[in-house]
Amino acid sequence: MLEKNKQYEAVVTDYTAEGQGVAHVEGCAVFLPNAIAGEKYIIRIEKAQKTWAAGKIVEVLERSCHRVNRECPVAKLCGGCDFWHMDYEEETRLKAERVRQTLNRIGGQQLETLPILSAPTCYGYRNKAQYPVSSQKGRAFAGFFRAGTHQVVENKRCLILPEESDRVKDAVIDYMNQYRVSAYDELTHKGLVRHIYVRRGGVSGQILVCLVVGGRKLPHIPELIGRLKKIPGFATLVLGVNTRPGNAVLGEEFITLYGEGFIEDTLCGLTFRLSPRSFYQVNHHQAQRLYEAAIRQAGITKNDLVLDLYCGVGTITLAMAAAAGKVIGVEVVEQAVEDARENARRNGIENAEFFCGDAGKAALSLEQQGIRPDVVVVDPPRKGLNADTIEALERMAPRRIVYVSCDPATLARDVALLEQRGYTLQNAQAVDLFPRCAHVESVALLTRKESQCQ
Repeated sequence: MLEKNKQYEAVVTDYTAEGQGVAHVEGCAVFLPNAIAGEKYIIRIEKAQKTWAAGKIVEVLERSCHRVNRECPVAKLCGGCDFWHMDYEEETRLKAERVRQTLNRIGGQQLETLPILSAPTCYGYRNKAQYPVSSQKGRAFAGFFRAGTHQVVENKRCLILPEESDRVKDAVIDYMNQYRVSAYDELTHKGLVRHIYVRRGGVSGQILVCLVVGGRKLPHIPELIGRLKKIPGFATLVLGVNTRPGNAVLGEEFITLYGEGFIEDTLCGLTFRLSPRSFYQVNHHQAQRLYEAAIRQAGITKNDLVLDLYCGVGTITLAMAAAAGKVIGVEVVEQAVEDARENARRNGIENAEFFCGDAGKAALSLEQQGIRPDVVVVDPPRKGLNADTIEALERMAPRRIVYVSCDPATLARDVALLEQRGYTLQNAQAVDLFPRCAHVESVALLTRKESQCQ
């Protein structure tokens, strides 16, 4: 067992799912932030267990050609980004390797390589921000949580966000400080403003601002709106009511204070309405490439019935409608379903139908009604598919399943479960929607074994 506070030499050989470096010292796995594979260090052990330890780099003995100077001044403190210490080439390599290794280890695959669609830029791509608000010595400020904590790290300019998002954040903070509007305190459950939520249309440039508050009223609303109107693209201000303790950002009630309460954006040639709770990928350019890959793999024909589970505001559903006979979308968030139906109407799409409900239960209900889709698209949250959804897919027996995933581990687990039920993984691809952050998206195609013999 390694000793806490003692220094050791270490060479990083791999990365964790969160992007930390992994070294092995005296048979013990040591996890190191801000590390790069192939580098050699003097490290100090900060936490020691029997089989693993957490360390900190004291000195770089052998430097990787992929190490770069951090452009973000708070990168080592802020928990939002993970890879400002390495170049983008190494970042995409490790992300593709993470998906490949996870599919092999958990999913039982034997993939030798796995492609990744790299992003064209690492800057200003993120179209949604959720700034937690805090205060110190009577002054409100906003930023992002420090990794593993709820301590807010103030960030004047976040490089992965559009400048307009930070301008909204600054305008709200200036308003709070001028009119003494309190920040919410998670420990005492006192205070008003919890989060500043900003969504900006990648094509439209329209900006939705949602102030998440622990109440139903906000003082000096005209003065706040006056500040926000100075920001190009500002379209609507919504009050998000969240009076419950806990980690959830958004509550269930939304009060429109200015504008229509939603914005519009264009994706895959279609126009979408976006409300505060609408699911919409945060990287517009890469989302379009991800959906194009999913649609291409689906191999849809005019005779096909397509079922889209976890459909959000209907982005993939409606994009597939032109090629399909009929598309059905299922989503558990009622507001998103309303947006999806409105999006279908706005785009003149008549062969799309949307249901509100849990994906698994809705899929089982559709199966019991005799609905047998030819193609099923799933884009679940990080926890992956639940047992009901797996059972429904087995009963429906679609020709193809296109799985869009935000977590390689649950994707691999579900691939293994679906293979037990008669499916084979045909191909998989990583798509980087989150440059400088550890998350990575994937899209995989599974086909029924019977259909391969036809």
